[in-house]
Amino acid sequence: MRFADGNSICALSASFSGCYDVAAWASGKAPASEVGRYKCSSILALVEPFDQTQTWSMLGDEMKIGPVVLEGSHVRLEPLTWAHQAGLCEVGLEEELWRWIPVPVRTCAEMAGYIETALKEQANGVSLPFAQIEKATGRVIGSTRYGNIERTHHRVEIGWTWIGQAWRRTAVNTEAKYLLLRHAFETLGCLRVELKTDSLNQRSRNAILRIGAKEEGVFRNHMITASGRIRHTVYFSVIDSEWPQVKARLEEKLRN
Repeated sequence: MRFADGNSICALSASFSGCYDVAAWASGKAPASEVGRYKCSSILALVEPFDQTQTWSMLGDEMKIGPVVLEGSHVRLEPLTWAHQAGLCEVGLEEELWRWIPVPVRTCAEMAGYIETALKEQANGVSLPFAQIEKATGRVIGSTRYGNIERTHHRVEIGWTWIGQAWRRTAVNTEAKYLLLRHAFETLGCLRVELKTDSLNQRSRNAILRIGAKEEGVFRNHMITASGRIRHTVYFSVIDSEWPQVKARLEEKLRN
């Protein structure tokens, strides 16, 4: 439930139980002693009130997002183009890379389809795909993107991420996430960045938690994979007020 003044309280599937006068709380009239004592009988989410001034002022302007090069010490993220196709095929056709991706890429023709879809989504304004380039060699080593771009609500998803086997468990993935998150919050002005993964992909779930993202819940029966398996998807997020702490954590990881 969200009130007109921007307070976010409880998302309910039924009714309030044992709650103080929530309308009074949402309007700022509840006694200070009652704040934080609200309970709900069927809680889906309990979210603390957010910075209303920031939210309302930002809703007046759509987020401006476009192709950009993001560069770190280990990896450079550059806008995906057809020129990257051969390099992506060199490192990206191993079956294990696509185990948890709903639509796998196993041939150069399928990689072409992957690139075509990404570029169409970019043209439609809903995605911004990148090629991942190893700084030391200039070699194409994978891909990632901003997806589900919501300009009005200042929200993006980071995902569709894969890198060649030789670069897994290196600083590349951590730095790529850092670059994308930093650009999202510090340049684009995002209020929220989403990440998601297959519920069975425990390695990915752990990696997202290590970034500092908060696990929000599971979308059951969310996708039908290429194998016919019905996938449940776990959603995570980082919000703007959490970014300084997440940023410090990632920078510490990169220093070590």
